[in-house]
Amino acid sequence: MRWQGGRESDNVEDERGSFGGGTLILGGGGTLLLLLVAWLFGADPLALLQDVQQAAPPTGPQQPVDFSPEEQELKKFVSVVLAETEDVWTGLFQKQGLQYRKPHLVLFRDRINSACGLSSAAVGPFYCPEDERVYLDLSFFRELHDRFQAQGEFAQAYVIAHEVGHHVQKLLGITEQVEERRQRADRREANHLSVCLELQADFFAGVWAKHADELRHILEPGDIESALTCAAAIGDDRLQKQAQGYVVPDSFTHGTSAQRARWFRRGYTTGDMRAGDTFNAEEL
Repeated sequence: MRWQGGRESDNVEDERGSFGGGTLILGGGGTLLLLLVAWLFGADPLALLQDVQQAAPPTGPQQPVDFSPEEQELKKFVSVVLAETEDVWTGLFQKQGLQYRKPHLVLFRDRINSACGLSSAAVGPFYCPEDERVYLDLSFFRELHDRFQAQGEFAQAYVIAHEVGHHVQKLLGITEQVEERRQRADRREANHLSVCLELQADFFAGVWAKHADELRHILEPGDIESALTCAAAIGDDRLQKQAQGYVVPDSFTHGTSAQRARWFRRGYTTGDMRAGDTFNAEEL
């Protein structure tokens, strides 16, 4: 992915090392995977952490954090990608006669307190519609590479674009409509609505990729395949198979590997933000 030298967004907030309070204790990689899977399946990972957090001893003042050159370079990468999403969505919204309100992206380490509540890095990147911020612990990119074999910078850019896709849904009023429907639905239907919401965010990530490449020529050979591999790696079916050896389709909340890759590709192919109505699609 060609990103070096690109404009950096002014909307990145670096909160790494600034969170006060108790230290979060995790029981190794198995716990991290369990919580990540819980996040992807729509469960409440914080419920799993409640007892641990209550038992965590208080800590004194935070010590200054020494960020490695690699981390600083990764922060710059995130800032450039966020700026690319700002440019693309500002233009696309203007074409629809709408105004795009730029989200902030908060970098954190270990855990963060957002308007949506306390969250651990183990739940992965997330968008909070209450404060219109994307939250990201950079260690998630290492998980993508090491555990899920989703390699390449554009796979990381896809993750950011997906979360920004949720912001687009918020601005278009889709998030509020879905939440109202979920409150009236049974669990099976609520999960289906969550799948539709997530697949549409994948679609919007593909739309962004299409227009970002047209504006800045950011794509290199293999980049789209890298994003598709990433989308497939975090499909509900694949994660459930890895975690428990079998899949439970009614419990899906993000979509299968094939669905996630298909909707990203559809967004990239069409480049039309109006062509991603997953809620009324004949087939997901």
